Amino acid sequence: MSTHHRIGLAFALALTVVDTAYAAPLPTRVGACSTTRIDQIGTRLVDGTTNAPVPDSGSAVTFVNGGYQVSYDVLPAITHSRPGDAVRVCLVSIPHSCPPGDNRGRVYRTRNLRTGGVWELPDSEHMCGGA
Repeated sequence: MSTHHRIGLAFALALTVVDTAYAAPLPTRVGACSTTRIDQIGTRLVDGTTNAPVPDSGSAVTFVNGGYQVSYDVLPAITHSRPGDAVRVCLVSIPHSCPPGDNRGRVYRTRNLRTGGVWELPDSEHMCGGA
């Protein structure tokens, strides 16, 4: 194997390790954090017919590790973020007295590591036991 091919292979392996590090699962303990990347940024609502974003309906962000946060407000910190940005996600609170299997309402504080923007939002529009 040539030096050029070894360097290319080493680079590809390094990218795989970095990408895997950004796919850490969401934290499960209050106060715990994990690092991931933004997968998608959008509005809270999309038109059911056209699938187009509904302006001024709020902010929504999805992470490569499956995490999701949503707001009824349009948040500049999310608007200024981009897919692929590394973020640090920390679990702030877990609701209590939820029906079995209803895990909605966890609140996460997220910091975009590129922009420094911070937001604190739940993982659902409704708390557990709600609509």
